[in-house]
Parts: sequence; C-alpha cells; structure tokens
Amino acid sequence: MNTYRAAVLLCSLFSTVFAGPLDEYTKTEGAWILSLKKEQYSVPTVPECATLCDDETAFICRSFMYTEKDQECLTIPGNSKTETVLRKMSTVLYEKKEYLRECKKGIGMEYRGTKSRTKSGKLCQKWASTVPHKPRFTPVTNPKADLESNFCRNPDGDSLGPWCYTTDLSIRWEHCDIQDCSEECILCSGEDYRGKTSKTESGYTCQRWDSQKPHSHGYLPQVLPEKYLEENFCRNPDGEPRPWCFTTNPTKRWEFCSIPRCTSEPPTIAEELTCATGDGSAYRGTIALTESGKTCQIWASQTPHKHSRTPENYPCKGLTMNYCRNPDNERQPWCYTTDPETRWEYCKVPSCGDEPSPDEPVIAPEVDCYVGNGQSYRGVTTETVSGKKCQSWSSMVPHSHKKTPKAFPNADLRRNLCRNPDEDRAPWCYTTDPSVRWEYCRVEKCPITPVEVKPDLHVKPVMPTAGPSIPEAEDCKLGSGTSYRGPTSMTALGVTCQAWSAMTPHQHSSFTPTTHPDKGLESNQCRNPDDDANGPWCYTTDPHKKWDYCNIPDCGGVECGQPKEKPRRCFGRIVGGCKSKPHSWPWQISLRTSTHLHFCGGTLIKPQWVLTAAHCLERSDKPMAYKVYLGIHTELANEPSKQVRDIEKLILGPERADIALLKLTRPAIINDKVLPVCLPTKDYIVPSGTECYVTGWGDTQGTGGDGVLKETGFPVIENKVCNRPEYLSGRVKDHEMCAGNIEGGTDSCQGDSGGPLVCYAQSTFVLQGVTSWGLGCANPMKPGVYARVSKFVDWIDTQIKLNSEPGHS
Repeated sequence: MNTYRAAVLLCSLFSTVFAGPLDEYTKTEGAWILSLKKEQYSVPTVPECATLCDDETAFICRSFMYTEKDQECLTIPGNSKTETVLRKMSTVLYEKKEYLRECKKGIGMEYRGTKSRTKSGKLCQKWASTVPHKPRFTPVTNPKADLESNFCRNPDGDSLGPWCYTTDLSIRWEHCDIQDCSEECILCSGEDYRGKTSKTESGYTCQRWDSQKPHSHGYLPQVLPEKYLEENFCRNPDGEPRPWCFTTNPTKRWEFCSIPRCTSEPPTIAEELTCATGDGSAYRGTIALTESGKTCQIWASQTPHKHSRTPENYPCKGLTMNYCRNPDNERQPWCYTTDPETRWEYCKVPSCGDEPSPDEPVIAPEVDCYVGNGQSYRGVTTETVSGKKCQSWSSMVPHSHKKTPKAFPNADLRRNLCRNPDEDRAPWCYTTDPSVRWEYCRVEKCPITPVEVKPDLHVKPVMPTAGPSIPEAEDCKLGSGTSYRGPTSMTALGVTCQAWSAMTPHQHSSFTPTTHPDKGLESNQCRNPDDDANGPWCYTTDPHKKWDYCNIPDCGGVECGQPKEKPRRCFGRIVGGCKSKPHSWPWQISLRTSTHLHFCGGTLIKPQWVLTAAHCLERSDKPMAYKVYLGIHTELANEPSKQVRDIEKLILGPERADIALLKLTRPAIINDKVLPVCLPTKDYIVPSGTECYVTGWGDTQGTGGDGVLKETGFPVIENKVCNRPEYLSGRVKDHEMCAGNIEGGTDSCQGDSGGPLVCYAQSTFVLQGVTSWGLGCANPMKPGVYARVSKFVDWIDTQIKLNSEPGHS
C-alpha cells in the first residue's frame, strides 16, 4: 500500500514538473522557424526544453523547437505570427499561447498579440524608435513589457488598456481596440469563433460535436480539426451567416446561436481586384456576370431570389453592389442571378498568374505511383501516410505557407492533391490538422523494371536501384512499422544504417538498445522506436546525414476494397464522368433480368452477398427473375472473366429503406477481377467534402461512353446543407446521404441505381452509399441521394448470419 501511494505521489510530481510547462504551449509537428537570434541546447525531453524557454535570459522566448531524434532544443524570440514557418522533418514547434492570443485580460498588461493600429486606425510607432515621437517607454527602460516592434502594449498599467505611440506627428499616442478575452462575440460571420457559448438562440442546449445523438451528422472533430469543433460549443464550420450547433432536442436538428458582434476591428485581407487566387474569397473586383452571361443580382436585394447572403450577415466578404464574390466557402466566386429561373451561378473570374483553375478536372494517371522523388507525380491522392486530409495548396488555413500555385506554376498545385513542388524526397502536402504542419503522402513508389538479360545466361535480373531491394516477401511493415523486425539495414537512398548502440559517426542518446530494450534496436536494422508516421528509419553512416527513412513496403494480401487494377479516380466537373479502367472497380455487379438485360447496379460485399437498392427489385419478388453478372467491364459482358450467378434470396431493407440484400446461389470466385468492397463502421457519417466515387452502366445522356463501365467522383454534401430550401428542401432522411457537384455536370443516373458510392481512406475503398434517387440527373443544386450504408451495418450482419450456411458468408 505504501509503495502504491509513493508511486502515485511520484506520478503526480512528474505530472506537475513535466506536463505543466507544456500546458502553456501550442504544438505543431513538422514546423520550423529560421531565426537569426536563437539559443541551442541538448536536452533529452520536451518539458526540459520548455523550461529552458521559460528561463531564457538572452531574449524573450516566445517559442521553441525540439527535434527528438537529435535531442536538439532551440529557443527563439519569434513565433508563427511574426516569422515565416517552414517545413522540417521530425521537428516540433512549440509556441507560447500568450503570444498567439489576440485578446486582453483585464487592462491588458499581459497582452502579447500583434495588433499594431490604434482605435482610429493609425499605425503604431516602433517602441525603440524616436521618430516621430520620443517615447517614455522603451525596450531598454521596460525590458519586461515586451516592447518589441510596434505592437500595442500596456507598459504603464493604463486602466483603458493597451496603447501605442502613433506614426502621426499630430497625435503622440492612442489606445488600441483590443477585444477582451472574456467577451463572447464574433468577428465577421464567426468562422474563427472559439468561445464557449453552448446554447442556441431559442435556449436549446447544443449537442456535442463528437456525438451522433440525437442527430447524426458529418461534422466530425477528428476529421475537421481545423474547424475547432470542441465539446458542444457553437461554431461555424460550413459558411453559415453566424455560429450554430446541432441541438439536444430530437425534434430540432440545428439552430443558430445568439452571439453579439465584436466591437474590435475585423481582420484585414489582401484584396484581389483583377483576378482570384484559390477559391476567390479575397476577390474584390467588379465582374458582375456569371459563366453563362447572366447579370448578377445585387447582394442587398431579395428579388428575384430571396437569400441570406446579405452584407449584414456577411460583413467581411465585400458584398457590395452585384459583384461576384465567395462569401461562404464555395469553389470560386459566384452570385445570385437576375434570371428568376436561375437562382445562382459561378462567375468567370480569371485566376491569378498561371495558377490552375479550380474548375479544372482531375484524372489519375494510368499508374498512380511516383518515380524518383515524385516531382513529376500527378496522381489524385489527397491523404498523408497517417491518414490526414491534405490542405488545399491555395488555402492558408490552418497552415500559412508560400507553396502556392502562383509561386510554383509548374508544380500542378491543384486542390489538395499530393505533390512535390520543392524537390523533397517524395510527394507531400500540408495537412488540415492544425497540430501537424505537413506529412509525406500515402503514395507508393513505382516498381523498378528489371534489366533485360539473355535467357540462356540463367542470371537473375538485376534491379537497378539506389536503395535496397526487398530481400524477401515477409520483409514488410504493418501500419507505421512499430512492430517491424525485418532485416533491411539501408535507407531509402541506399546508405547503410549506423548501429543503434554506436555513437559514430552520429552521437545520440534518444534511441539505443538500453533506452528502448523492446524496440528491436540490437543491430543496425531499420526500426521505428518513436512511432514515426512515415515508418521505419535509422541513423546513417553518412557523416552529413544524421538519419533517414527506410523503404519498407506495406504487408500485402488480398483484402476488401483494394483492387489490383487501381482506378482512374476521375474527379471534378467532368460532364458525364469518365470511362473506367477495366476491372478497377471489381465489386461492381450488373443486376439483370432473367433475359440478361442490364437495368440496375449493385455491390459485392461478400463472396455470396450483393447489396443493391430495394427499388431495383420492384419488378418482381421472385429471385428467379434476376441474374447477377460479376467480373465484367462492358455491358455486352463478353469478357472471359465474366461470372454469372442466379439469386437464391431477396431481402428488402428495414422500414422501407431503399436498400436490399441479394444472396447468390453460390459464392463468387474471388480473383483480380472480382473482389468484395469493405463495409463502413457502424453509424459512421462521411464528413462533408469527402471525395467519393460512383460507378455504373447507366444513362450517359449523350455524354459518351455507352456500354462500358463509367465512373465519376464528387464530394459528399452534409445533410444539413443538402436539405436547404435551394437544394433538396428537407427531403433527405438521416439514413440517407447526399453527394454531387452542386452546380451539376456529373451524377449517377438511370441504370446506376443500386450501384456503389465508395469513398477512399487509408488505401482502401469503403462502401458508404447505395445509389437511390435524385431530382433528375446532374441538375444544378440537385445532388444525388444514396442509402447510407453505415446505418444498415447491423441489419446486414444479422441477415447474413440468419441466411448463411457455415462457410458461405
């Protein structure tokens, strides 16, 4: 008992001593600030580095950087608000929260933000300057007041708060307009609101964002970290006029919150007057015509179209006159039109410089892998090695950067596609996680073609590679490779690894057989003792390169949702979609009449089970009326890989939901051309904006490709948005989901019903929807509706168990 209490006290002491210092810091992985003024230390832990920053005497330490593999601690006076943040592998930036906070507590003596204008808008004079005013308070006379640069401060305890000397000769000094930290208010439309209001304007308590009860939704905190969906606080993640939340009242799905506007000045933007960058949110030009030539409606007007995108609701979005703007996170500037028959359209605003247009479609190359360092990679991967969603290259949220399409016009920095604009070792992207600046992407390196040899030499083909070849099939990793114990002892660039116990050529003490006895560090093999998301690594025998990653392949095997022939993943505004690569969607089936006529689609989910739409079975309730074709690419179905199965049983979905199970008379033969798709986790809601794909032999409406399997990709639209009056006006139920381009152009159509809507994550395609219904095909503001498969996972499992013989599921 005494030993236990001593251990508890010791843990408590360590928590106080070591965890305490980090509570006042924000953490960003992969971030680096190049600072001329810095102090360098060698310490074994991050908390010790934080203590050194707190105790720094050479300057005011606002942040520090720690590299665990090097045990290097750098304290610096700058932070991300004053300096440029760069990418650096395995380095973590810790910034003091007090220097990032742009509000004051009390009279603001502790204010350390970057506001540098007075209430009347005058620019502040630098505290160290004597022009135009000779100051009484300077960095020398008041060293603890943080009088650096020209930021508003309160060195004398002024009761009215922070102030500064001005650059106006006629006005010596003036107070600054700094928001109070305790004030619950919003700037603009509250996109950056981080307060703690958790009740709606009618008094309903907000539902937690990480809860799916009583209302299921796609605004998931873990998937949308940049939206700060904390607890049950009101937020604005989707471009509404002001913050809102889902409510805990089952009869009231969501409601706005009553939060007043701040009295302090809103943030300024660099206005773009002649062209648009990225989504055009900064465009302030005078174009007032849509893409089809329609005149724009004045934003302040409610005729001919009533709307909420008014200058009052969106005060920071430049909604003057009838000029094209993007107030609510659309793809590009748009406007309501003066045509009563056309509610709104996008505008044709030129892109700045050689930046790729967001309108430009994206089609994956035949082989979605990279050669060399991946500078020429033009695939469609948008996910990092740890599964994080990539940030758009034209966006500065959550990470501000200089790798923009305008700065790198030849790097194809479209949307949030993985690329390598700066000659790194592989394709990468900034992430949408505020705590992780960037990561390498989940893209495979292209296999190397063996050198040809004469057959009669009986020589094994040589693999011309700078790195190691894979010695044997079992030399592979699972996940990030923390359990990897294979024999590879060479980096991806072909450099021999230094033994983990050796101290030459690189001195280190972070990872040794002694410090980590259970991590397999006995020799010089590649390992991952720190659970690095990029996989196994080692210290190298190159004196100029302390450490590097190893090229360890993922452990393979036939699994659901992983086709051998990788799909094109045709995504974007491609009218009618694209012709698929043969057998790249091997779970797609053709549901046919007994006379072999195709009329609906379906999805193989197990060797003997197909999922389709219930409305596809309206013509007959007899299994013998239908046949299932698998392993085909053409509607003629003349491929040798074709498998035809009769149906043993039809099982309609519960409560008249548009979903149904088909039990085949005998299991399909699983091979490269016939493979089940993966089912989603129970009740999982696909986040808004997720890229998903539909396939089918349906009506192409004259866009071509008739008779072959076609595919099209588009984003998921959250039900809250899809049920707006201008879209599907409340028709979409909780067990359904929306997906499509709201401007139209591509969609599922007649003949695609019952087919799959699959979404790509963690190198796997997951069946999230069954094609159900829509108002026409590919019509503007009328996205397709799909049965939400995650809501039927229990039903599917139950039915398969009830209707399966052992070994036939």
